[in-house]
Amino acid sequence: MEVEVSRRKFLQGSVAMTIVGGAAGSGMLWAGEEGKHKSLPGYPATITTKTSTGKAEEIPFLCGICVNKCAGFARVEDGIVTKLNPNPYFPKSRNMLCPRGNAGIQTTYDPDRLKYPMIRIGKRGEGKFKRVTWEEAYEAILNGTKDFKGLAQILDEEKDNRSTIGYCNGEGLSKEGFEDLVGKKIGSPNYVDEVSICLETAGGGFFATLGVYPEIDFEHADYMIILGANRAEAIITPDTQDMFKQTKGRGLKTICIDPRFTNTAAKADKWLPVNPGTDLAYILAMTYVIFKNNLENKEFMKKHAVGYEEYKQHILSHNYTPEWAEKICGISAKDIKEMALEFINAESPIIYPGRRSVFSPNDYQLRRAMGILQALSGNLDKKGGYIYGNPIMMPAEYVSSPIYDQAKERFDTEGIAFPTAKSGSWIVFRNMILEGKNPYPVRAMFIRKHNPIMSVPNTAKTKQLLEKMDLNVVIDILPSDTAMYADVILPEASYLERTSPVKAYGFLEPSIVQRKAAIKPLFETKEPEVIYKELAEKLAKPLFEISKKYDKDLQEQIKARGEEKVFKEDGYDLADAWDKPVHEKNKELVEKVYGEEAWKILDEKGVYYPHMEKYHKQLSPNDFQYYPKSKRFYSTKGDKLRVICKYDNLAKKGIDAMPTWHDEWKFSVPEGKFRLITGRHAQFTQSGTTNNAMLRDLIPTNFLWINQRVATKMGIKFGDDVEVKSEVGTVQLKAYPTEKIAPNQTFMLHGFGSESKGLELSYGNGANDAVIIKDDIEPVFGAAVMHSTNVEIRKV
Repeated sequence: MEVEVSRRKFLQGSVAMTIVGGAAGSGMLWAGEEGKHKSLPGYPATITTKTSTGKAEEIPFLCGICVNKCAGFARVEDGIVTKLNPNPYFPKSRNMLCPRGNAGIQTTYDPDRLKYPMIRIGKRGEGKFKRVTWEEAYEAILNGTKDFKGLAQILDEEKDNRSTIGYCNGEGLSKEGFEDLVGKKIGSPNYVDEVSICLETAGGGFFATLGVYPEIDFEHADYMIILGANRAEAIITPDTQDMFKQTKGRGLKTICIDPRFTNTAAKADKWLPVNPGTDLAYILAMTYVIFKNNLENKEFMKKHAVGYEEYKQHILSHNYTPEWAEKICGISAKDIKEMALEFINAESPIIYPGRRSVFSPNDYQLRRAMGILQALSGNLDKKGGYIYGNPIMMPAEYVSSPIYDQAKERFDTEGIAFPTAKSGSWIVFRNMILEGKNPYPVRAMFIRKHNPIMSVPNTAKTKQLLEKMDLNVVIDILPSDTAMYADVILPEASYLERTSPVKAYGFLEPSIVQRKAAIKPLFETKEPEVIYKELAEKLAKPLFEISKKYDKDLQEQIKARGEEKVFKEDGYDLADAWDKPVHEKNKELVEKVYGEEAWKILDEKGVYYPHMEKYHKQLSPNDFQYYPKSKRFYSTKGDKLRVICKYDNLAKKGIDAMPTWHDEWKFSVPEGKFRLITGRHAQFTQSGTTNNAMLRDLIPTNFLWINQRVATKMGIKFGDDVEVKSEVGTVQLKAYPTEKIAPNQTFMLHGFGSESKGLELSYGNGANDAVIIKDDIEPVFGAAVMHSTNVEIRKV
C-alpha cells in the first residue's frame, strides 16, 4: 500500500487520501483458501480523485477512531470516500482532525477488515473460519454447530438463567444498543466494558467529590499542574492544543509531574519526575502547605464544602508535610512548597484532572484529593477553572425489557466497594470464573468492539476465560486477537459506512451531533443496529419458548393474557427496540425536542445547537466562533455547587472517608528488577489502529525504554532485542536506551504485539503489554491497576 501524501499535508488534512492497494487477501485461514490471496469483491483496487466521473458529495460524520468524536465531512466520489475534512460547525472539535482522524479512511479500506460472517472450524485461537451467510451465522449462534453449542441449548441446560451469558463492549455511539440487546432484551446482568480498564476511578473520584468530571477552561487559566497525563502525545484534540499553545511563558505556567520525560514534560515550563503510584502523597503535601498557612479560599469552602474543617484537621494531624512527601514521591520539599504557594496564589489555577487509566491502587483517593485541592482555590464553576457547563439533553429512549424469573444476581462486582450500576470489573468477572468462585456457570460471551486479549492485564487468563466458554460471539470491524477465539464472527460496518444514534455534548458550548453514513457498507458488513435487529429476530421466539418452559410467572401471565399479548407487550419481542432505521429515529427525536428546522440543520451540517445560525461565525481562515463569550456556560451551579471533602459512605465499605496515605503504597522495586509503566500515543487508539497503514508509517512499532546508564552496564544498545519477564508472562521487543526514565523503571507503548494472523501489519509487531501486566485491582471499583508490575530485563 502506498500513501501518496507528504507528512505535513497529511497532518493538516489538506490533501485527498490517495490509496493504492486492496488486492491482498486476509491472513486468516479460510476453509479451502489457505495460503491464497484473492482480489476482494467490492473493494476498490485503486482509489484516486483523478478517476471521478460524478460530483463530489460532502457527508457529515463523527470520527470513530477514538473517544473524542471529532466531526468532519467525508468527500464521496463515485461511491468512494476520497477525503476526510474537518467540520467547522462542531464546538468540541473546532474544524480539526488529528492524524488518526485523517487516517480513519483506512479503517474502511483496510484489506484485512472483516468482510463476511464466519463460523469457526478450527481450534480457538487458530484463526480457521468458514465464510457463511448472515442467516447461517445467526443460526449457529442460536443452535450451534458440531464444534460449539448454541445459545438455545445453553439456556435450556441452565433452565433459562440468562446470567449464564456474559458480555463486553467497547466505547462508541452504538454501545447503548448492544447493551440494550444483551442486557435488557436477552437479559444478562454480567456486563464488563472498557471503563474498568480505563478511567473509571478518575470519573468516579471527581463525581463523588465535585459532582462532575470537569472540562477545563485553558483559555483563561494561568497556572496548571498536570500529573499522570501525557496530553501532548497521548491524545491530540483542540483542548490539547489550547493547553500547550499557552505554555512556555505564554500565559499558562505548566508544571508536569511524571515518571518519564514525555512530550508533555518537554512542552511544560517545569518537569519533576515522581515515583510511580505516589502522586497522592504529593497532592496531600501540597494541601498541607495551603492549610498550614491558612491560604485556602475560606469563604468558598465554608459556603460549598461538606466536611471542610474535618478535612483540614485530617491533613494537619497526619502531618503530611513536604518533607514527609519527599521521601515517598521523590519530589523535593522545596519544590512542593514552591508549587503549593504558586498554585494557591495564582488567579486561575488548575490541577489537571487527567484522562488516563488507573495506575495505582490509590487512584480513586488521588482523584478525590485533586478535586479538593482544586476547590481550595475556589476556582470551580467559573471562567479559567473547572467548567461544569450546561448539558444539552436528549430524552432517553425507552426499551421494553422482559423480566426473567430464572436469572441470577450479577457477580461481576463481587468484593468491590462501590460497583457501578451498569458494568462490573473485568478482572473480578474473569478471575472469579477461572477460580471457580462464580455462583453459577457462565457459558457464553458476547463481545463487541472490544479486544480484552490485548487490553485486560494478564492475557493468559483472558485466553483461558474464552477457551472455557461454550459459545463466543464477536462483533467487530477487524480480525483482532480476541476475534481469533470466536465461534461466530459478525462483521460490523466501519464508522464511515453507518448512521449512528444522535449524540449530545454539554459543558461550555453544548451541541448535538449526528454521524451519517458516507457510503453503503462494503462487502457483506452491516450497521450495528441492523445486526442487533436481525439477531434479535432470530433469537426472540426460540428463547421465549425456553422461558415458557421454566418460568412459572410467565406461564401464569400467558394463561391470563394470552401468549401473543405477553410476547409483544412484555418485551419478549427482542427486535422491537429497532423497529425503525437509525436515521428515522434521529429525525423524530430531534424534531420532537428542537423542531423541524433544527433537524434540517443537523442533517445538513452534522451539528446543531440553539441559535447556531446566529452565533456561528468564521473569524479567520481556521478560527470560528460557536457561542459568543457572553453566552458560554462558564458558571451554571450557583448555590448548588458542592465539594464533598468527607464521604461517610466510603467508611461503611471499609474505604477511607477522606483521602489518606497508607505506607503499603510506597514505591519499591527489588534489586535487579524494574517497575513497568505503560501508556499510549496519539497516533494509535489502544490496539484498534495498529493495523492502519497510514498510522503505522508514523510509529512502526513499540520499544522498551530503559535508562541509558543501566543499558550500558547490561550491554544493551538501541534496537537490540530484549526479553521482558514478569510473574505472569514474557514478551520480546526492541530496546530504547534513554536518560528520560529512571534507572529502576521501564516503559513500553500499549497496543502492539498482536497475535492475530488476520492483521498483516500488526501481527508479531512489537509486544503486548497486557501479557506481562499483573491483574491487580483497586478496591473501590475493581479497576485494573496498570503500574504495579515489576519485571526483569535481559538482552536476547
